[in-house]
Amino acid sequence: MGFLITSILILGATILTYLLVRHLKTRKALKRISQTRNYPIIGHALVTKPDPVGFIDQVNGLCYLFPENPRMCVLWLGPIPIVMLYSPQLVEVILTSNKHLDKGFAYKLLEPWLGPGLLTSKKEAWRPRRKLLTPTFHLEILKDFVPIFNDQARILTKKLEKYSDGEPVEVLSLITLCTLDVICETSMGKSVNAQLEEKNNEYVWAVHTINELIQERTKNPLLWNDLTYKLFGNGKLHQKCLDILHSFTRKVIDDRHRELEQSGWKFEGRLAFLDLLLEMARNGQMDRADIQAEVDTFMFEGHDTTSAGLMWALHLIGTYPEVQQKIHDELDEVLGEDDDVTVEHLPRLKYMECCLKESLRVCPSVPIVMRELATDQQLGGVTVPKGVHVLINHHLVHRDPSQWPDPERFDPDRFLPENAAKRHTYSFIPFSAGSRNCIGQRFAILEEKVILAHILRRFRIVAVEARHEVRYKVEIIMRPINGIHIQFYKR
Repeated sequence: MGFLITSILILGATILTYLLVRHLKTRKALKRISQTRNYPIIGHALVTKPDPVGFIDQVNGLCYLFPENPRMCVLWLGPIPIVMLYSPQLVEVILTSNKHLDKGFAYKLLEPWLGPGLLTSKKEAWRPRRKLLTPTFHLEILKDFVPIFNDQARILTKKLEKYSDGEPVEVLSLITLCTLDVICETSMGKSVNAQLEEKNNEYVWAVHTINELIQERTKNPLLWNDLTYKLFGNGKLHQKCLDILHSFTRKVIDDRHRELEQSGWKFEGRLAFLDLLLEMARNGQMDRADIQAEVDTFMFEGHDTTSAGLMWALHLIGTYPEVQQKIHDELDEVLGEDDDVTVEHLPRLKYMECCLKESLRVCPSVPIVMRELATDQQLGGVTVPKGVHVLINHHLVHRDPSQWPDPERFDPDRFLPENAAKRHTYSFIPFSAGSRNCIGQRFAILEEKVILAHILRRFRIVAVEARHEVRYKVEIIMRPINGIHIQFYKR
């Protein structure tokens, strides 16, 4: 017995010594990268802000302390270093690499919800799955979705008419139900009529709540272990969210599977995203767990990021009446008396697209992404060791003054072709970039253009909160703490 205890103690001491030596070696390798005072093992723990607003302010504030090239710095979450990059030149090194394709540790915390889907999977699983799914987002297929975008946008504008006397309305909740209906009907081939339900949507609540829980957990290495989180974290609330989220998507999958079986697996027109997954499962290319993971991923990414993008666009357009007037003029000229926005209209809405892009620059729906270095990597003259996590800060890449003069100014003309051509290719990355970029980015832009066109052709909008009054938090998505309120007036 004594020998066993001694052996365990020796093994434990050996492991701790190994981890300590590795930690000190990593600290030495990263000491040439800009960082504020921190300490071995605990890192920045003594000064890390616990609340969501304080934490993201701290992350961005740390980057603002070191604005000079190469625009990189280190944040230590306890013993874990996060190398933050915020110049297009350094970002390009990571995003164009065919080695550094695995996501950072924070994405591991998404797996109980999203499984090993496109967002979270390791590169070995990601490559073949991405290749299989890319054809479902071909532009010709996306064009078939435009009538659905129109139908759901009409329901949204009808609901907004109730507030057209200038009563301030919190818009994110309304837009989210619209984009949820869109993703279900287009990609899942199943209408859930979320906009027509008067009660609060349980799925939307669970998405927002689990995002908050994951953000909270990411900051505390002590809660990364699942057992520890269940015992000392918000494990019960986390499980409640998972039950709601998985129940919703299971029903969507089961209902569509039943419909296809009843039809003898006859497909009308092109395959919807879920139809393709079910057909792959039928042919032995996927199993039910694979389908669940991809549906959970696309349900989340397909409605939540888009609704946030539309919300920020409305806030910014409602802040600048001169910009809004130009959009109104363009809509009147391009759409005329047409009730719907057609595929032919979309390329002609050039100024509105510039406004959407400028909104995504100022307020990217997904402001940060992470990668784990698969090999040692030269960054800014420093060899960053294999295994270190790199955080790409879209929010500050989009504010690099060498690419964006007066970066806080909202100026859609930045995206006129002659101006965009002058910038670094990786200076604007709202959907990430490189081979592991967002598979649905064209879907998102088309959807946002159609919905925004429906809203702005019917209403003049005014943002209630000034830009400097809006405090935001970053989970996976960038959201306002107290909502965004808009006044609507019929044109």
